[in-house]
Order: sequence, then structure tokens, then C-alpha cells
Amino acid sequence: MNMLLKKVVVGAALASSLLMGANTARADLLADIKAKGEIVIGTEARFTPFEFMENGKIVGYSTDLLEVIMKDMPGVKVKRMDIPFQGILPGLSAKKFDYIVTSVTATKERNEHYALSVPVADATVAMLVRADSPFAKPEDLSGKTVGCQTGSAQIKAIDLLAEKLGGKDKIKVKEYVAFDEAYADLAAGRLDGVAQSYPNLADVIKRRPGVFKILTPPFGPKVYFTWVGRNDADSASLAAFFDDGLRKLIASGKMAELQQKWFGFTMEIPTELPTPVQ
Repeated sequence: MNMLLKKVVVGAALASSLLMGANTARADLLADIKAKGEIVIGTEARFTPFEFMENGKIVGYSTDLLEVIMKDMPGVKVKRMDIPFQGILPGLSAKKFDYIVTSVTATKERNEHYALSVPVADATVAMLVRADSPFAKPEDLSGKTVGCQTGSAQIKAIDLLAEKLGGKDKIKVKEYVAFDEAYADLAAGRLDGVAQSYPNLADVIKRRPGVFKILTPPFGPKVYFTWVGRNDADSASLAAFFDDGLRKLIASGKMAELQQKWFGFTMEIPTELPTPVQ
């Protein structure tokens, strides 16, 4: 190989190496976010007390957790998009936002397709009924109509309860865009119950005393709420950032403090997500 050709080959190889290095840097979502000084977060702001609107702002348990975690990313502005729950996971996949900070129940299917975070709360399902209801346990709703949110994991818990009672047709499920609509129908007598996570229902009881009651014990398997990232190499650093932040909140006791603030009780939260069973 003559000297001129050798220089051309070496130069091309060096340029290719530099280009690959640049592409690798651009493929790191966390680095990109820090460089542009903004992170876009997807949230369903109709899930009191986890995430809800107040005076035009998204507030709640997750907002407080997020504010503490983002102190470890100084100079980065948080932009939160309020998305209906039915569009939250598809929106993440379509890269309409960088990460989901809303209460997503960890399921086997979701765990296979997304980067589910360290748990943020217990999501085990319980049944809400009117305070004057004759029902004493979830199984008493055999043959009745139960409300739930479209696309939620709580529907699966209702199906499992119905199968335990003899088949899916043992409980009729009426689906809603948001749980608040289901609570309104329950209060008006258009539903017999609403299946929702126990922490959410405890907040409903607190806000509307004497209107509803919770049937205990909760039913279905032990499950947790998580946040969600994309399950790809580009997004791995961002998912790790939030996992590390949540673990710090658990270890410091700050997560328990915020649970007491928003729910009136604390929950034992693991520092690793148990493998979902449903």
C-alpha cells in the first residue's frame, strides 16, 4: 500500500471511529437530557393521591418523590405531560416523552416490554362499596357489576376473582376512562363496587367519609405500582437514574414520610421489583 493510500485509509478509519463515538454519545438518553436541560415526563393526572391536578399543576405523592429525585439532576427542567392512562404506555413507546412518572401496576406483560422501576407503592387490589352496602367481603359481589378503569391491571384482578367464583361472567365489569367517574356511579347506585388499589381507596374514604367503605382483605396477588422507562439500550441510563433515586428515598425514610403525608399510613416497599406473577 503506497503512503498516500495508507493515509486515506487511516483517515477514513479515524473519521468512522469518531462518527461512531458521536452516535454512541447521542444514543444515551440521560446524557441527551442533561445536555438540553429538559426532561419530558408522561403522567396521568387523575389518580388521587398519587397524581392529580390542583390549581393548574400536577401534584401528589409522585410529584413529591420526583422533586426529591430531580435534585440529583441540577439544571434540568421537568416538563410533565398529562396523558390519559390508555395512552401512557403507547406514548412512551412512541417517544412522545422520556419517562413515565405515574402509578403503573407491575404486570408480567409490562415487565417483559418496559423497564419497570423500583416499586413506589403497594398496588394490591381491594373493593370499594357504598357505606350502606350489605356486602362484607369481595366474594359477595358475585353476580354484581363492578367498575374499573379501561386498560388498568385491576381488571385482571376482577377476572381472577370472578374465576374463583365460578367464571368470568360471575362479575360484570363496567370500564371507565378515569376512576373518579366510577366512584361517582358507585355513589349514585349505578354500580355495586369499584376495584382499585388499596392506597387509592383509603384516600377516597378519607375524602368522602361516610359515603363508602372498603371490603377487606384485599384480593388478588401482591402487586406494586412502578414508574416506567423504555426497555432499550438508549434509555438504560435514565431508568437506572430513577431506580437509584427511589432506592435512596426508601433507605433514607423519605418515601415512608411521603406515604404518611399522602395516604395516612406507610407501606413496606422492596428495593427491587419482585417478578410479577400475573
